[in-house]
Amino acid sequence: MPVVLHGRETWSLILREERRLRVFGKRTLRRIFGPKRDEVRGDWRKLRTEELNDMYSSPNIVRDIKSRIMRWAGYVPRMGDSRSVYRVLVGKHEEKRPLGKPRHRWDRIKIDIQEVGCGGMDWIHLAQDRYRWRALVNAIMNLRVP
Repeated sequence: MPVVLHGRETWSLILREERRLRVFGKRTLRRIFGPKRDEVRGDWRKLRTEELNDMYSSPNIVRDIKSRIMRWAGYVPRMGDSRSVYRVLVGKHEEKRPLGKPRHRWDRIKIDIQEVGCGGMDWIHLAQDRYRWRALVNAIMNLRVP
């Protein structure tokens, strides 16, 4: 897992990548725990998702990545606006965007905050208060992600 999730704080997840990561996580857990022998029929079968969740109680990959992204995103506004990382994360694009639907990148931070129920707040000002931001990150970690 550490090799797969290297640099996950700076990722900008889209739904397709979330789905691929969930599939990868379940496949990896099924390989680690192996098949289960059915007591009634006597043959071997793959573990179901509920059985995997009972055996491995750590959060899934997507929740872990989202919480790490939010933790890092809370750190950046506290750096100050003179740092280049802050300007990249918060700044506006001066170039023309391509035609069609633009990809969501760091707008996912706003979407994740809305899922918790703090949608009306400005996330940059919210990140200035370290304790409230930490509570928000913990709430995102405990969200139910399919």
